[in-house]
Amino acid sequence: MTALPAFKLEAFFSRWEFTARFHLSASDAQTTSMAELVAMADDEDRVAWESLDLGYTQTYGDPLLRKAIAETFEHADAEHVITFAGAQEGVLLGLQVLLGPEDHAVVVTPCYQSAETIALSLCEVTGVALRPERDWVLDLDELTAALRPNTRVLYINFPNNPTGKMLSHNDFAAVAELCDSRGIVLFSDEVHRGLELDPARTLTQAADLSTSAMSLGVTSKALGLPGLRVGWIVCRDKEILARLERAKHYTTICTSAPSEVLARIAIKAREQLLSRNRELVAKNLQIFGDFFAGFDDLFEWAAPEGGCVAFPRYLGGQGIEEFCGRLVEETGVLLVPSTIFTSELTPVPVDRFRIGVGRSDPEPALAAFSGWLRHE
Repeated sequence: MTALPAFKLEAFFSRWEFTARFHLSASDAQTTSMAELVAMADDEDRVAWESLDLGYTQTYGDPLLRKAIAETFEHADAEHVITFAGAQEGVLLGLQVLLGPEDHAVVVTPCYQSAETIALSLCEVTGVALRPERDWVLDLDELTAALRPNTRVLYINFPNNPTGKMLSHNDFAAVAELCDSRGIVLFSDEVHRGLELDPARTLTQAADLSTSAMSLGVTSKALGLPGLRVGWIVCRDKEILARLERAKHYTTICTSAPSEVLARIAIKAREQLLSRNRELVAKNLQIFGDFFAGFDDLFEWAAPEGGCVAFPRYLGGQGIEEFCGRLVEETGVLLVPSTIFTSELTPVPVDRFRIGVGRSDPEPALAAFSGWLRHE
């Protein structure tokens, strides 16, 4: 095992996320207040919240939360669910229990850095790139060619962060079948699932397609509740789940009891939360589309197909880091330059930036952005 490198995105956010005036690069949807969330509780969960005992919870997670998560699947039960302190713990432990020095993994890029760097700390890894010249479409032939006899894990993320790209239903099913035929665990990062521009494109969750696949979910992104720090993996392979439980004994041991009750409320009210957030994204995409249309000499804009982030191209003469750095320092508008998403595995364009389209009231940030551009 090799040491993990600095986490570029989180280090970047440590510098800017809570000091920039306008956080225009967020990958989570608009959040909800505690009062609003508790008001969504049914009678059982309201009583549970008000009478909650602040003791330890089960390592696998609160049974009623696991049941609520399982009910969002067609073929999974509560016994197929384990919870974590956010999705990040699930990524870490999921890869650690599946991969060893003699193994090989495939990671689709660009991606959240930990999927790549944790895998690289454990074994050999091959990247398969979503490329702008292909409109970020996953090349299944290239993916198949990347597999080896000792490939143990394929890590994918759709809706993709940072590109907002989706897979087709047929391609996702083909990926699951390919993994099953090769004895590979499909590790599917589904944290933005539910915010598809076209709801008909919402993919079946991987754990419903394959008994060995792992579906990674979290309250943070599509539901807009990152402060809860509750994530989960759903997998119908109980041996994998048992290994995850044993690994969790070395990290958080159990998830926060108050957060699990609140997450249970959110999961049960997920259609209400997702409907609100989808409407917000749809409204914002019109606003952002109009903004970028006004600067079509400087930007190449394409709306995301799913999730609440987009990856526009910058056509100006500055380097992307200089452009984003000057913007935040001079206006307080925070964007994430694509260099933060650079990969050891594949090239990532260095003329793009991630922008978030899931937060309410983006107009003041865009006004500051627009004024700055017009005076450049």
